[in-house]
Amino acid sequence: MLQNKKLGLVITGSFCTFSAVLPVLEDLCRENEVTVVMSETAYSTDTRFWKIEDYKNRLREITGHGIIHTVRDAEPIGPRQMFDAQLVAPCTGNTLAKLNWGITDTAAVMAAKAHLRNGRPLILAVSTNDALGAAGQNIGMLLNKRNIYFVPFRQDDSGKKPRSMVADLSLCAQAVEAALEGRQLQPLIQAPVC
Repeated sequence: MLQNKKLGLVITGSFCTFSAVLPVLEDLCRENEVTVVMSETAYSTDTRFWKIEDYKNRLREITGHGIIHTVRDAEPIGPRQMFDAQLVAPCTGNTLAKLNWGITDTAAVMAAKAHLRNGRPLILAVSTNDALGAAGQNIGMLLNKRNIYFVPFRQDDSGKKPRSMVADLSLCAQAVEAALEGRQLQPLIQAPVC
């Protein structure tokens, strides 16, 4: 069971997934200390899904902490060894590309890069419409990088979005626990929901 850990939860701009992240955060906060990091876009954008101030207030209520949302504030995550593990949920195709190619221009990727320098697990919960397209190469390459793990994922709507994949967020805690043990939670590719 995942408990007594210091965890980072990085939220990037897959806005349709924001509601599904809240139960994950609540679950992780039951037995662990969790700090939220948001990309600048996720931190500042109202959408049809959420008024962002309402969403941020909910995150603060659940964690009891403020939100890291700038590159400057994310950089100390590494030197201070703030987290035992860090979960990026949702992890967009844009974030996958930046992580794969070493581009550090948002609080989200700075948090991940700073965390990885400590040799600790980074767990990615994919949510992208082009996982089986342009983002596929980044997923493949990240699967081969040390200390990077994935929350198992599946196609979310093969009829309307044939290249789209989304992580099974109900498996986040298990994926983090497995990553802390140095293993990828399996099966990585889940059967589609019918």
